[in-house]
Amino acid sequence: MNLYALSARTLPMDDTWDVIVVGGGPSGCTAAAAAAREGARTLLIEGTGALGGMGTNALVPAWCPFSDKKRIIYCGLAERILHASKRSTPHVAEDRVDWVPISPEDLKQIYEDMVMENGAEILFHTTLAAVETGEAGEVDAILVVNKGGLSALRARIYIDCTGDADLCFMAGAETVKGDGGNEPLMAATHCFVLTNVDETAYLNGPNLHPSNPASPVFGIIKSGRYPQIPDTHLCSNLIGPRTVGFNAGHVYDFDNTEPQSISKGLPVGRKLAKAYRDALAEFFPAAFGNAYLVLTGSLMGVRETRRAMGDYVLTLDDYMQRRSFPDEISRNCYYIDIHQLSKPDQPASAEEAEKDRNKFTARYGPGESHGIPYRCLTPKGLANVLVAGRCVSTERLVQGSVRVMPSCLAMGEAAGLAAALAAAMHHPDVHAVDTLHLRSLLKNHGAYLPDPSRDCESR
Repeated sequence: MNLYALSARTLPMDDTWDVIVVGGGPSGCTAAAAAAREGARTLLIEGTGALGGMGTNALVPAWCPFSDKKRIIYCGLAERILHASKRSTPHVAEDRVDWVPISPEDLKQIYEDMVMENGAEILFHTTLAAVETGEAGEVDAILVVNKGGLSALRARIYIDCTGDADLCFMAGAETVKGDGGNEPLMAATHCFVLTNVDETAYLNGPNLHPSNPASPVFGIIKSGRYPQIPDTHLCSNLIGPRTVGFNAGHVYDFDNTEPQSISKGLPVGRKLAKAYRDALAEFFPAAFGNAYLVLTGSLMGVRETRRAMGDYVLTLDDYMQRRSFPDEISRNCYYIDIHQLSKPDQPASAEEAEKDRNKFTARYGPGESHGIPYRCLTPKGLANVLVAGRCVSTERLVQGSVRVMPSCLAMGEAAGLAAALAAAMHHPDVHAVDTLHLRSLLKNHGAYLPDPSRDCESR
């Protein structure tokens, strides 16, 4: 690749911010709201035209569980968003808190209202372009690009909620992608929405999920008429009247940090969505015979890319031991959910699909969860940067659990509150935040943070 030397220039600079949050997905929304709620002058920059990330632009059709099967454990702002989201899906049972369908258009406004009502400002269609660092291990400014051109933004504290650890990576912090070697990343999914579905037939017919041996997906695969459908992954939810959202199929060899990969993968995902519409119309005509493919995600459903290495790396052993930490800022109970890395040579049968689902899976019992320590949110070597969302500091297998939206919401609120505390310091340092005080403030805002057990003191 040839190199091009930029000419010397000056850029407009806005240095009026206490906290800048990069990325308006679930963690970015709660981070911005929480920082502004504490009085920090907060800016949220988002590369698309709507907040919400996976639950809105990517069309993920349902929330992962909010409960540990005994109580809601993703509380505070996360629980508020869940209940607001449920008001837009009145067909959902009032007491349901796990696998709740999402109305993506309503969720966009829920996030916007929460962020703005708490006093944060939003800058849409604005993308992180570069990071300027100082000699003392701090980010001096970030460069962003939008319709106004290239400009600089400066804050006392920055929060990386990009999902891909973009800010940390550009700042020179240590990041790990996937397993750190050449193994592929978890396959992505291009979610989509079908309308004009017969609700009665859909709700009373065979469950589409491959855990059901009678799912039409096995007949679709066996027929060989839809080669675009590579595997049996098929999740669906009724998200509105006669409208079903799908988290189905996989797009393999997709890397959300590589522009060429994104550009190749999205057309594959759109063809896959069309193939599902046609296949379901043929194999489940009572429900989908007249279905209409109305929308595919403007973002790919990405499960993993980079992770920022922090002061602590959450391990598989931590997960298996249900470990608590003195500085934990949230709890997590979602199972370890590792999707296929490579396209299978042959699509799985019902029995093989069940084995694949259990191959990289670890699950908790009712009431069980583990802590996520604040140190997973503090990237090593950067004094004024926090990270929240799927790119926090974990081992790869554990990232397969903490990456989901309820957990990201809880981590985002903690990061935003910590950012406000650090921004108020004479010399801002996210590593110096008083975590006992942080935990106390989080509890005051409704967070579920049981007192850690004595055996966590050395962690």
